[in-house]
Amino acid sequence: MADLAGGCLCGAIRYQVSGEPAMVAACHCKSCQKQTGTAYSVLLGVPADSVKIQGTPKTYTESGTSGMPVDRKFCGDCGSPILSDAKAFDGLLFIKGGTLDDTSGISVGAEIWCDSKAEWSALDSEVPKFPANPPAG
Repeated sequence: MADLAGGCLCGAIRYQVSGEPAMVAACHCKSCQKQTGTAYSVLLGVPADSVKIQGTPKTYTESGTSGMPVDRKFCGDCGSPILSDAKAFDGLLFIKGGTLDDTSGISVGAEIWCDSKAEWSALDSEVPKFPANPPAG
């Protein structure tokens, strides 16, 4: 996988990411469930300085489990969630995998926040699972 590109449903927001994601995970936290309207969100952790956004997303800010803010960026026209900026993970942005133009090279490497996973949600049984965020390191 090389550079990534994507955007919202209506095309008002577009983005490019240079380079490879640092991680790809399926997040089962309640906030991701509510934001996506389904069981989980596929997140690509990418260096913040590798992301270029065209258009002006709206921001909804909530408090993360760390107590630090999480800025959830979305299209104000069509409502598509674009990325999350969790201040506890300085220097990383979390692109919403479903907004990519081409998802063929994406492979989920972990499931996080499995303590709040919907019982009807099933992914690859071989993928490592964590009750909350994975241990640092």
